[in-house]
Amino acid sequence: MPLASVVKLEVEKIALEPSPINRDWILEGDPRARAILLSSSADGTASTFIWDCTAGRFNWHYGVDETIYVLEGGMTIKDAGGTHDLNAGDTIYFPAGVSAEWIVKSYVRKIAFVRTRLPRSLASARRVYQHLKRVVRGDKAPAGRLGGL
Repeated sequence: MPLASVVKLEVEKIALEPSPINRDWILEGDPRARAILLSSSADGTASTFIWDCTAGRFNWHYGVDETIYVLEGGMTIKDAGGTHDLNAGDTIYFPAGVSAEWIVKSYVRKIAFVRTRLPRSLASARRVYQHLKRVVRGDKAPAGRLGGL
């Protein structure tokens, strides 16, 4: 199956749409957030977003794994592990189930890589399916345990 063409994006030129923060999470100020979905995996378990936000202080509760890369501006994150100052060029990972307080002093723009964890039984079934698919096609098994299982 041929691959679709790659798509080059000029992140600074992408128009974002309003993506309001849950009002119950806002602790201080009037933060205005915007976002846009850039990509999504075929199985729906992974997505990439661009997100930005103006000044404010708010809680954020993570229902999915999220890795962010700060593109512009910065923020302070407070969580059970302490306080983390992040600026353009920094990366941070939030596992599903954690909560953090965000303090955006003026503005932040990030790219977010979001992944939904599959239940263990589905993840195992998916690995078996992928392995069988490779065997049927005659693909070489990738290095690793049991040819990817």
